Amino acid sequence: MWRSNILNCVWGTLLLVGFFHQTVGQRTPTISYITQEQIKDIGGTVELDCSVQYAKEYNVLFLKTDSDPVFLSTGTTLVIKDSRFSMRYDPNSSTYKLQIKDIQETDAGTYTCQVVISTVHKVSADVKLSVRRPPVISDNSTQSVVAGEGSEVQMECYASGYPTPTITWRRENNAILPTDSATYVGNTLRIKSVKKEDRGTYYCVADNGVSKGDRRNINVEVEFAPVITVPRPRLGQALQYDMDLECHIEAYPPPAIVWTKDDIQLANNQHYSISHFATADEYTDSTLRVITIEKRQYGDYVCKATNRFGEAEARVNLFETIIPVCPPACGQAYFAGAEDVAATSFALVGILAALLFAR
Repeated sequence: MWRSNILNCVWGTLLLVGFFHQTVGQRTPTISYITQEQIKDIGGTVELDCSVQYAKEYNVLFLKTDSDPVFLSTGTTLVIKDSRFSMRYDPNSSTYKLQIKDIQETDAGTYTCQVVISTVHKVSADVKLSVRRPPVISDNSTQSVVAGEGSEVQMECYASGYPTPTITWRRENNAILPTDSATYVGNTLRIKSVKKEDRGTYYCVADNGVSKGDRRNINVEVEFAPVITVPRPRLGQALQYDMDLECHIEAYPPPAIVWTKDDIQLANNQHYSISHFATADEYTDSTLRVITIEKRQYGDYVCKATNRFGEAEARVNLFETIIPVCPPACGQAYFAGAEDVAATSFALVGILAALLFAR
């Protein structure tokens, strides 16, 4: 029994000594060179080199080691079935060369050259392949903004692409930005207290030198109380003739517009005709036509506009004149027949002549 134990011990010692000599005589594989980071265009070609020393009896693998690793080759044999990939070996430099043609965006990532020594021992080296991609503005970027006057507005713009795109902001017709400059660089454009003058179209432009870049139009609507301007605050017209009273309203949302006289709201009838014409989302022209003017229709008229942000009003004074004003009174008086028109015309000529001689 004891002899058997001694023999086993001696045999084990011999095996251990033999293994030790074998290990000392064989050097550990190393990777002496790996291609540096590569940046390529879509459709181009790249070659990834991996020089391995003391690895003749070992498997040399190429993998794409992103979130989901993919084996590409073992030795000089391709594992992946893709005609764009090829593998060759240069015995003079002990270099494995992985070539990828017609590079696609999905080829970008980290490639690993690996020598498998044992189940617990591997030698690896990585090379990163980056693929230039034109900018594409992301869907989570701002598309439009509606804000009340005085509130803070924030517009965001993000873009994918390689190299990382630069985001530049502009306004339509190169108008000055609320930052007091023609352009602004950054993902976020803030307006601390937006004014109605800030409304309009803003451009988010993404550029990285690849292709022509990308652009998004962002419409900014500013809600504000009405502002009224009156082009002619005082108007004269003769009796029995028409006259147009006008007011221009700037407001958003579009306001309700009314005309009043002596605190009574006017409506379309035989005495008045009211029309509104929207020239843009924020601009409306309102016209009140006073038809066949009577004495009681002279006086002050009020144009009033109201939306949920406030109201505004402006006055137009209509006074009596002897001579009709053209336009709109460019035709004959409405109450006159042919004989009366002729008489009226002669009378007007007489008045004008008298005024001239009086001078």
